[in-house]
Amino acid sequence: MSFGGTNSVHLIGIGGIGMSALARWFNHEGFAVSGYDRTPSPLTNELIAEGMHISFEDSIETIPTSITDIPEKALIIWTPAMPKENAQLNYFRDKGFQLKKRSEVLGIVTSNYYTIAVAGTHGKTTTSSLIAHMLKSAGKSVVAFLGGITQNYQSNLIIGGKKTKEPTIVVVEADEFDRSFMRLHPNEIVLTSADPDHLDIYGDEQHILDGFMEFVNLVDKKGRLYIQQHAAQRLGEAKLPKVATKEYGLRSSGIGAENIQARPGSFVFDYIDRKQEIKGLELFIPGFHNVENALAAIAIALDHQISEEQIRKGISSFKGVKRRFEIHVNAKNHVFIDDYAHHPEEIRACLSSVRAMFPAKKLTVIFQPHLFTRTRDFASGFSESLSLADSVILLDIYPARELPIEGVTAAMLLGGINTKHKEIVAKEDLMSHLDQASTEVLVTLGAGDIDRLVPVIASWMNERLNRQAV
Repeated sequence: MSFGGTNSVHLIGIGGIGMSALARWFNHEGFAVSGYDRTPSPLTNELIAEGMHISFEDSIETIPTSITDIPEKALIIWTPAMPKENAQLNYFRDKGFQLKKRSEVLGIVTSNYYTIAVAGTHGKTTTSSLIAHMLKSAGKSVVAFLGGITQNYQSNLIIGGKKTKEPTIVVVEADEFDRSFMRLHPNEIVLTSADPDHLDIYGDEQHILDGFMEFVNLVDKKGRLYIQQHAAQRLGEAKLPKVATKEYGLRSSGIGAENIQARPGSFVFDYIDRKQEIKGLELFIPGFHNVENALAAIAIALDHQISEEQIRKGISSFKGVKRRFEIHVNAKNHVFIDDYAHHPEEIRACLSSVRAMFPAKKLTVIFQPHLFTRTRDFASGFSESLSLADSVILLDIYPARELPIEGVTAAMLLGGINTKHKEIVAKEDLMSHLDQASTEVLVTLGAGDIDRLVPVIASWMNERLNRQAV
C-alpha cells in the first residue's frame, strides 16, 4: 500500500490506544515509526521495546531527524485529543508536512481491504476483538485495529492467519467520537448500541442517532449490516440501508441466545438464528452483554463459512480484552473485577452480570467518573445504575481533555444513588479506606486513570487472602 512515497511516520499522541495500534501496523509494514506523548505508560514502553522512537517532551528538538530532514517522505498522524497549543503539531502545520488525523489514515487502510467495521456507544472493543480472534483462529488472513489490549495477543493490533487466495479481512473499531467513523469504507458493519454519549460533540441525542444512521449507510451495497435490536429500534428499522441486515440481541427473534447460565467464571448459552442452533457454547468473559457481543461475532463467522467446531473453539479460547470485565481475583469469599465502563448503560450491564454471577455476596463498587460533560449530562443515569451495588465509593472526576465545569463534581451523583453505603474518597486515600472496609465482591469502573490502581488493589486483596489462609 502506498502513502505517497512515505518512509517514516510520526504520531502525535502515540500512546493512545487507537494511535498505538496504527503505530504498530506501520512498524510491521517496515516504516520508521516515531512519536510523542505526554507521559510514559506501559503501552509506550512496549512500543519502544518494539523499536519505535518516542519522546515525552513537547519540543521540536525531540523530533527525529529522519522526519525533519526529509519532510516530503514523512507522514504526521495526530489525534484531536492533543491540545491546540502542542508545539510539535504547530511546527508540522507551519512547515507544510503531510498531516493526517488517525481517522483519515484508517480510512485509507480500509479503502484497500475488505473491512468489517464495529461501531456503537459501547460493546465495540470486545465485539471487534472477538470477531478478529474467531477469524484468525479459523485460519483467515486478518488485520485488526482495536480499542483495547486483547488478552490472547497482548496487543491492540492483530495480524495473522493463513496466507490464502482469500483477501485479507480488516476488522476495525469504528469510533463515533469526533465523527471519525465517517472516513471508513466498510463492507460489513456491526452496530452494537446507539445510546446517547459524546453530547459535547453531537449536542443532543437526535444528532448522535443521525450520526450512527449516516455511518450505517456507508456500508457497501453488496455488504451486510448486523445491528443490535434496540439500536435498530432507536435508529428506525425502516430507515436502515437496503442491504442484507441481521438483527441480534439476547431476546431477538432474528439472532438470539437461549438457556443462558451465569457461572462464577463464564457464561454458557445456545446460539439461535432462523436457520440453525449451536448449543452449549461457553464464553470465559462473563456478562450478559458479552453473550450479546458474541452473537454478532458468531453470525459473522457463519457468514464467512466458519464451521461450528471452529466457532466453539474460537468462543471458548477467547480470553477477552484488558479492562473489559477482567477478573483479577476469584476466590471463595473475595472477588475483584475491573471494567472500563464509563457510561450508565455500561455500568448497568456490568453490575447486572456481576449480580447474576454472585447473587448472595455483597457488591462494592469504586467508580471514577470520566469527563465533566458526561457526568453532567448523564448524572441521573449514573446514580441509577450505581444503585445496583450495595456500597458505592466515588472518586473525583477524571477530566481527560476537559477543563472543570462549575458545579459539576462527583458529589452530584451521591443524592440519586439508592444505597445506604455511599461516599466520596480521594484517590490517594482509597487503599487505607479499603483496609477498614468489608468487601466480598469488589468492582472498579471507569475510563480514566483508575486503571493504575488495579494492580495495587489486586495485590492488596491477594495479601488479605494469604493472611486469612495462615
